[in-house]
Amino acid sequence: MSQFILKVISGAFLSVVLSLGYFAYADPVDLNQADARTLAENILGVGPVLAEAIVAYRLENGAFLSAEQLLEIPGVGPKILEKNEKSLLVDGKAYQN
Repeated sequence: MSQFILKVISGAFLSVVLSLGYFAYADPVDLNQADARTLAENILGVGPVLAEAIVAYRLENGAFLSAEQLLEIPGVGPKILEKNEKSLLVDGKAYQN
């Protein structure tokens, strides 16, 4: 009976761990098209204030030519790019690291 309980607990633990991967993934977001709310909701590590800074940068400097340009915005570092490499788009093209 203890083996059965161990299997149930192991299965439950595995389910929880696998489901965490779902929450760590964001929908693809185009840096040149998205509004601040969309950026904040879909770029991991970016909240409303940083999302507004991204939009302001875009308005002041023109369209993003690459996702790496995000590094020019105070508060955006390499870790944000790494966490979002599969979801950042520039004019429909995926970020290439």
